[in-house]
Parts: sequence; C-alpha cells; structure tokens
Amino acid sequence: MIGGRVRARRLKAGLTLSKVADLAGISTGYLSLIERDKAVPTLTTLERIARALDAGLDEFVTRPEAVDCVTRKETRPRFYVGSDLLGYERVSAQFPGVELSSFVLTVAPGYHSERVVHAGEEHIYVLAGALELRLDGDRLTLDAGDSVHYSSERSHGWSNPFKETAQVLWTGTHDIFTLQSPT
Repeated sequence: MIGGRVRARRLKAGLTLSKVADLAGISTGYLSLIERDKAVPTLTTLERIARALDAGLDEFVTRPEAVDCVTRKETRPRFYVGSDLLGYERVSAQFPGVELSSFVLTVAPGYHSERVVHAGEEHIYVLAGALELRLDGDRLTLDAGDSVHYSSERSHGWSNPFKETAQVLWTGTHDIFTLQSPT
C-alpha cells in the first residue's frame, strides 16, 4: 500500500508528519490518514508528498515485477573501484523504493579501507577467508561463517591483512552504487 511506503520514506528522512504536511501543502491529519491507508491521495497530492520527501513519484506507485527481484549469476554487474584489491558483484535487485543493497565482495590480501561513518546499517557475512573489521576502537577478526551487524553511525572500516583472499556478503541500507534507471 502507498501509506506504508510514504511513512517509511518519511521516517528514513527523519521528518515529522507536520513538516512533510507543511512542505506538501496538506494537513497533518490528512497525511496521517494517507500513511495509515485510511485515505487515498490524488496523484497530484502524492507528487507533492514525494517532492517533500525528496523522492520520485514512482517510489510510491511502482511495484517491482517478480522478475525484477531476481539477479542471475551470469548477468550481475561486477566491477572494481580504484584497484584490483576490492571487487564488487551486486547480488541485490534494484527497484523504486528499495531499502537494501547487497554485494559479494572479493577482498584481496593487502586491502585496507578508510574509516567511515554514515547513516544506516551494515551486515557482513564472511563466505571464505577472513576479514579484519575496525569498529569504533575495536579490531575484530571475522572468519568464514562469522557475521556482524552494526549501525553505520559507528566508526568502521575493514581490511584483509591475511594471506588468503576473502569473500564476503555485504548488505546495507546505504547504497553508494545506486544505478540510474534507464530512460
């Protein structure tokens, strides 16, 4: 339903009902009804709400087809950024309103990331090899089969100081590789 998507986007943006209602030019009560699926807005009103949330209208009215939810091994995007020490393979589907992003990362020995802090969450599952995670002031060694889930608002970074290439499944709410929709 539209209401749940509007509410999720508003909460993700950290905005109050009254702020979004003001920006969209509607009453707070009406926005509350929309979010609870007790009222159905016109496309014009929904477009104003989308603009207030810095979102596209398609985020609220488009549903992914079942085929859009599947990624196939032979057609998944694979790429390196900066060097051949860190490879990415997107394993998550992309569609309007998507919250999660997942990659299988191939982390060569010697890779070392900078520490970062950003909004969202991250989950790492080590498929093969080992990875060293720096989380706040701690250094954690994660071996094959280990996983970690943390708020990305904590200072974090990771490296592979080991002799074997690591392969990890990374899932997060912060997609730095958002692909543009074809036009």
